[in-house]
Amino acid sequence: MTENTQKADDEKLVDLLLKTGMRKNVAKTLVFLKNTPETTSVDIETSTSLRQPEVSIAMQELRNREWVEKRDIKKKGKGRPVHAYHLAVDFSDIIDAIEEDEKRRVQGILDNIEELRRVDLG
Repeated sequence: MTENTQKADDEKLVDLLLKTGMRKNVAKTLVFLKNTPETTSVDIETSTSLRQPEVSIAMQELRNREWVEKRDIKKKGKGRPVHAYHLAVDFSDIIDAIEEDEKRRVQGILDNIEELRRVDLG
């Protein structure tokens, strides 16, 4: 696969994730992680054109969903450790979770419409 094809596929994947209601920064981060066995937040920032706070917020959401795991890499000397991240589950499992979320959302909409019909008919 060429680099341009991979980039186009990644952009399409981000767009599809956005259509599920996922925030853009989270989608971009997730797609980057999908293609990388393990990476640092600095690499994510560079590769996705996101700022450090945006990456931190996206990583927090992905970790809360238990889709991403964090590992601390100790640096020599003083300073904060570097955080390494990787997907904790297969990307197909993430798609399955998104599918379930979307089904619940759609069912909620259908239930709401049905309730509207009942109230309207009195």
